[in-house]
Amino acid sequence: MVKVKDISDYINSFAPYETRCDWDNCGLLVGDGEQTVNKVALCLDLTEETLDGAISSGADLVVTHHPVIFTPQKSFLRGDKAFELAARGISLISAHTCFDCAEGGVNDVLCNVLGISGAEAVASAELAVPMVRIGEVKEQSTLELAALVASRLGTKCRVVDCGNSVKRVAVCGGAGMDFYLDAVKAGADAYVTGEIKHHEMLFAKETGVTVIEAGHFETENPAMTALKNMLEKRFSQVEFVLVEQSAPVKFIG
Repeated sequence: MVKVKDISDYINSFAPYETRCDWDNCGLLVGDGEQTVNKVALCLDLTEETLDGAISSGADLVVTHHPVIFTPQKSFLRGDKAFELAARGISLISAHTCFDCAEGGVNDVLCNVLGISGAEAVASAELAVPMVRIGEVKEQSTLELAALVASRLGTKCRVVDCGNSVKRVAVCGGAGMDFYLDAVKAGADAYVTGEIKHHEMLFAKETGVTVIEAGHFETENPAMTALKNMLEKRFSQVEFVLVEQSAPVKFIG
């Protein structure tokens, strides 16, 4: 008999919650650690779409990447997604930045999807646990790399093209520009991440190391399949399902 705490403890074993960023919220966020689990729904975010999917699937537990609760709440009312889970006796675990930096986590999966070989963790000036990964691709132009990223992730890319050829590529899924200089110091020719602010693009152009923005959802969502596979291997008596989630951004024109 598998309990919620068993699954939470296992996730904590390879993506320790203590490695999360200071502002983050990871671990068992809703429910009962002693609850028996027969079915688990996985999704990047708990949205109305994935909440409905988890409920209709009959899941006892939901595992998300992004936390359903980021900051302390002053109310907990009907319509709140955490309330709706609790009212139905469904628990929720979130593994956010702890899974980003974990071995086999978001950024390792991103390297695999993009065909980056020999990927290594990049030491960070900001974090005790490395977030960024760096490795090599066949030497190509920035635009060729951007086209590959777009094709592999099923997205469209925005590029700050510094005009250099690219062989050594660093990645960080999601909003990863806090670690751009870590990638630069590690010798990256290009940095692939999920979202980039305007002033960060200007800074990259001045720094001279190409950046490719490929979408927050698109750079992180592939890792949910990897997480499902890890959990299935450990808990063979439990059913795991990926709940359908639409990308929040549509590209027009």
